[in-house]
Amino acid sequence: MSASYLEFERPIAELEAKIEELRLVGTDSVVNIQEEISRLKSKSRDLTDSIFKSLTSWQIVQLARHPLRPYSLDYIQKVFTDFDELHGDRAFADDKSVVAGLARLAGEPVMVIGQQKGRDTREKLMRNFGMMHPEGYRKALRIAKLAEKFQLPLITLIDTPGAYPGVGAEARGQSEAIARNLLEFSQLKIPVICVVIGEGCSGGALGIGVGDKVLMLQYAYYATISPEGCATILWKSASKAEEAAEVMGITANRLLKLNLIDEIVAEPLGGAHRGLDEMANNLKGVLTQSLATLKHLPIDKLLSRRYQRWMAMGINH
Repeated sequence: MSASYLEFERPIAELEAKIEELRLVGTDSVVNIQEEISRLKSKSRDLTDSIFKSLTSWQIVQLARHPLRPYSLDYIQKVFTDFDELHGDRAFADDKSVVAGLARLAGEPVMVIGQQKGRDTREKLMRNFGMMHPEGYRKALRIAKLAEKFQLPLITLIDTPGAYPGVGAEARGQSEAIARNLLEFSQLKIPVICVVIGEGCSGGALGIGVGDKVLMLQYAYYATISPEGCATILWKSASKAEEAAEVMGITANRLLKLNLIDEIVAEPLGGAHRGLDEMANNLKGVLTQSLATLKHLPIDKLLSRRYQRWMAMGINH
């Protein structure tokens, strides 16, 4: 089975393998097999649609972690134009697990902050697997304050398994850096839109996740802790992660019903990695529409709405 398919996608992978075999035969055969290929393609689409209509929470977690899933830089390249990256926290270092800078969304200047994972081993180490250090959160805050200074809307792209838990990070004030961001982001006098594009885990996600509108991709997940971490605490075994994912309420549909997010951004059939251009267009459309709504609100009303939104967290209406 191709590495691009997850275990629950095995029936789809087998059908796609048959289609590929027929294509190879067709190059050397006079027999017209296009009709059979078309039939199998249709069957593959129907099967994919059927499987993805009934995904479990754990399967969605697997999709959110898919090694081919688009990361922040992929969306920055496809959704925005004229991106100019800014570096450093002006205090300790440049944390490469977060990318940030000026860009344009549909021609309008904005500031973008995104958590970035790596593809190969070298990049994963450089990006620290998308886990930010304290200097990463301070870098994000510096960029957010710069956006406020020049009255630019801020868009954050969330994709992290959590903040880096190392001794060095704790010594440099990891918890303080995240807490400071929660306070400062809540008071930014500009529109702030947050998007969970993959994993949105723990305070590592919340450190750039306080805004006026929280969007979430269809097959992302957003949680206080990873399913493995939850299972280890509750059942003393990470092997119970699948069960934990079901009871935690971490999927987009569940979070929307709980009013913890504001809108779900649809993904292509099979997930964002199956159609980056389509996914980017979907995200660009929702971001543009959301920004058009927020930018016309007076600042005092924007801040009041943001305060009320976050104070209502966890309250059943």
